[in-house]
Amino acid sequence: MDGLLREYLPILIFLGLAIALGLILIFAALVIAVRNPDAEKVSAYECGFNAFDDARMKFDVRFYLVSILFIIFDLEVAFLFPWATSFAERAQSGDMTGFWSMMVFLGVLTVGFVYEWKKGALEWE
Repeated sequence: MDGLLREYLPILIFLGLAIALGLILIFAALVIAVRNPDAEKVSAYECGFNAFDDARMKFDVRFYLVSILFIIFDLEVAFLFPWATSFAERAQSGDMTGFWSMMVFLGVLTVGFVYEWKKGALEWE
């Protein structure tokens, strides 16, 4: 039991400090924070526009397009990091399947990017 406690003691200390620091910061914000919100500060705000009464109003599709493009290229980076970390091990063993599969993946993304560019999806008037 004594050895088990000695192994987990640093984790328990770290957990205790993290909880204490979190509580201190929350209570400090409650004590120190200024409480005089105006109507503009507490109003609903989303997607770059103030909230409207009519939910069926026209909304520019470019906002959706930019968000989809961001997700696509963000996922590309999410796939590149794990691939890059494991690439050295595979390349040393002579296995180039991972390299060529990533080149095909990047090629498809590049073709999609060029297509979007030619169609004017990245233009903002």
